[in-house]
Amino acid sequence: YLYTAAGPGESTTDLAWDGHAMIYENNQLLAESLRFSDKEQIITTDIDLERLMQDRMRMTSFSDSVQAHLEHVRTIRPVEFEFYVPDGNIPLLRSVERFPYVPSDSSKRDEHCFEAYNIQVHGLMKRLLFAKTERIIIGISGGLDSAHALIVATRTMDRLNLPRANILAYTMPGFATSDTTKSNALKLMSALGVSSQDIDIRPSCMQMLQDIGHPFADGKPVYDVTFENVQAGERTSHLFRLANCHNAIVLGTGDLSELALGWCTYGVGDHMSHYHVNASVPKTLIQHLIRWTIHTRQFDDATSGMLTSILNTEISPELIPVKSPQEPLQSTQQIIGPYELQDFNLYYITRFGFRPTKIAFLALHAWGNRLQGAWPDGLTKQLQNEYDLSAIKHWLGI
Repeated sequence: YLYTAAGPGESTTDLAWDGHAMIYENNQLLAESLRFSDKEQIITTDIDLERLMQDRMRMTSFSDSVQAHLEHVRTIRPVEFEFYVPDGNIPLLRSVERFPYVPSDSSKRDEHCFEAYNIQVHGLMKRLLFAKTERIIIGISGGLDSAHALIVATRTMDRLNLPRANILAYTMPGFATSDTTKSNALKLMSALGVSSQDIDIRPSCMQMLQDIGHPFADGKPVYDVTFENVQAGERTSHLFRLANCHNAIVLGTGDLSELALGWCTYGVGDHMSHYHVNASVPKTLIQHLIRWTIHTRQFDDATSGMLTSILNTEISPELIPVKSPQEPLQSTQQIIGPYELQDFNLYYITRFGFRPTKIAFLALHAWGNRLQGAWPDGLTKQLQNEYDLSAIKHWLGI
């Protein structure tokens, strides 16, 4: 819609502008002219017709909106013109957010995080009441997802006026657990005042590896998918049996990004739970939710300090041992791609159903030059990345 301003009997072509022109796409301001200009102005931008079509297919509000604003629709004045598509590459005029799940505007971002966090808390409250239990079982790895699930669970207990000790949190070190993540897990549990316990899963994992005749049981350094999934499955098996013992529910911690990429263990594995609090939250949003929790002082300084440490730790499943402490940990993002880029892909695939070529085009516009466009607060220059078309296509292929 193009809105112009003119007084009675005046045309917009011979008017000293007292208003300004605006171009909106589905309530998003894409371009506007200068106000109070004494010269004629032309504004241009890109309208994504496919995005509008996909929205009409998915949302039920369009027909209702047309009926509600029918008189305005009838008074729209069409303007005919001829348009010739230029030759060569045509760059986008509009901006494309790098983090579609996280608004760049700080006030909108805080509102968005507040809403998402409290939806998670309220959903868990309802689940506990429906299940008629007052206890939660959760595995804490020292990573982002379990840390966020734990603070959601803690706030839920506060809202229900239940003791935080009703959260039974377990760290379950395996063959590749680092001292850093284990320490972060234990300190976070202590800072929040939840019940904590350490269960070493290596003996039970070794028993299963021996039972199935895996080479690792004979001392061979074979770290295949079976080796990894034995550990993930053993942790989940322990959690479910602990839930039986304590009349509790198992709180899942895996996020939407992992689920979309298949970076998880099905069956008896890390995507099994009684209630999955992060199942619809992508990784980039979890990172910003934790930053928001720290910034708005939802918890005490000790908890905020541990959350900051977890934010700065390499994302790793910690399932494959390293030969020495100096060797880098198994890196999730080196295997499945940068979460910031994969969440960009995820948004445009699931929300709008765009084809891969269009997603790659948008990704290059958003991520091709780190010096262009806005970045959310809290991302230092070291975290402000850029990707060329080759990298974008590679990771989109995953």
